[in-house]
Amino acid sequence: MEVTDVRLRRVNTDGRMRAIASITLDQEFVVHDIRVIDGNNGLFVAMPSKRTPDGEFRDIAHPINSGTRGKIQEAVLAEYHRLGELEEVEFEEAGAS
Repeated sequence: MEVTDVRLRRVNTDGRMRAIASITLDQEFVVHDIRVIDGNNGLFVAMPSKRTPDGEFRDIAHPINSGTRGKIQEAVLAEYHRLGELEEVEFEEAGAS
């Protein structure tokens, strides 16, 4: 299984969420609403979830092994950092004008 596409939108909130992503797996299956969270130990990826009637959150879709979770996290965070670098370049270019 490979992550073949990552679409990411950065968000500006007062909370710890930094971005929302969608990933495509093997160019055949899409998972939406993956969140990039700024945790106590750095950035991590949280899978899509919904609140149950008793107030708990349950993942809607999630990897079943750590290798797959690692691939997803690596791909999403790489795109997050790539977009951050692009935003810095665009900001610098706008300031140079």
